[in-house]
Amino acid sequence: MKARIVGTGHYLPERVLTNTDLEHFMDTTDEWIRQRTGILQRHIAADDEAASDLAMHAGARALEAAGVSADEIDFIFCATLTPDYFMPSSACLMQHKLGAKRAGACDINAACSGFIYALQHADALIRAGVHRTVLVAGSEIMTARLDWTKRDTAVLFGDGAGAVVVQAREGDSGVLSTYTASDGGGYDILMVPAGGSAQVITPENINALNRGILMNGRELYKRAIHAFGDAVEQALRRAHVSVDDIDIFVPHQANRRIIAAACERIGLPEEKIFLNLDQVANTSAASIPIALDQACSQGRIREGSLVLLAAFGAGLTWGSAVIRW
Repeated sequence: MKARIVGTGHYLPERVLTNTDLEHFMDTTDEWIRQRTGILQRHIAADDEAASDLAMHAGARALEAAGVSADEIDFIFCATLTPDYFMPSSACLMQHKLGAKRAGACDINAACSGFIYALQHADALIRAGVHRTVLVAGSEIMTARLDWTKRDTAVLFGDGAGAVVVQAREGDSGVLSTYTASDGGGYDILMVPAGGSAQVITPENINALNRGILMNGRELYKRAIHAFGDAVEQALRRAHVSVDDIDIFVPHQANRRIIAAACERIGLPEEKIFLNLDQVANTSAASIPIALDQACSQGRIREGSLVLLAAFGAGLTWGSAVIRW
């Protein structure tokens, strides 16, 4: 019995913020952003949209594509680092909004690697016979974490959600391997310093603490390329396939230069890479499920395709998966 992805869906907020728009209130240019990231625009959530709302829309579309009702869902994972609240989880709110009354639900925070971590959990639960149908979502409102005066981070991120329905099925199709890893020693390379129990925000210090995303870009670049390589090698080895067998590579949409350098290291040709960060930017845990749904809609992923996923994020965390579609 394998865990097979039987439906995909995504949701992007209506508002679009282009690089040219950023020029009006930030010390940057469209050319500067394009050259360094490959990003042209990003979507921005409305003031009345929370992570669970985006996840609910993506999840509903994935369920519709799968022909699965909300009552059939056994468990919901929502990968996010921008939840609606510290508690309850966005997954529980998503469960309520979808009407999935039978489903257990919890969030997973592994930053940009979160979807891979959640998919690994879903795969394990299905293989163990604990659950038959699991909804896995990645949903982020990254713009809520941004300091718009810091162009090194503010230009990188966007909002959105993606989801997949994973179901127990017989046959050759399904998740062939997953791999996750972490290195907490690099926690301060990419982080949001304030707001947790380490740096509690009070009325007295609210203006002094750094509540935005803090990033050491050069160190992150080096670590990301190494981690992508490790993740891909591990996933391929565990699936007993080679890089030449892969039909399409769907990486976390972090930065075009990071993805290009990582693919050169693992020997994956450019034509096998799916990229959408030019239109949606870095949506953290939502990036891979959004890209999966778009790749399916565009015919890049078809029945029988061998799909490689890989991600790297804060923590530090990284992971990968090989899936026979």
